[in-house]
Amino acid sequence: MWADYFGSMLVLMVMSALLRASYEMSRPGTTHSEEVSAFADTRPNSEASKPAITPQQREWAEKATKRYAEAQEKKWRNWNDAMFEQAK
Repeated sequence: MWADYFGSMLVLMVMSALLRASYEMSRPGTTHSEEVSAFADTRPNSEASKPAITPQQREWAEKATKRYAEAQEKKWRNWNDAMFEQAK
């Protein structure tokens, strides 16, 4: 069955390759190094350069994660009740 559609699929692949090549050639002159540097990780590697969070921010983060975990537990408990209540 795939042999019946192979010719049309091959034509579509060639057309898409030509379209992509046309697009790449019509782009303004960018070099490979510019493309690579655009996606390069520009974050500094040292830990010292990271801004330290304040004790209040740390407290808020801990509180938020605790509440999130509690909400997830409640959500899964309700989901289990709803899913397995019908089986009874």
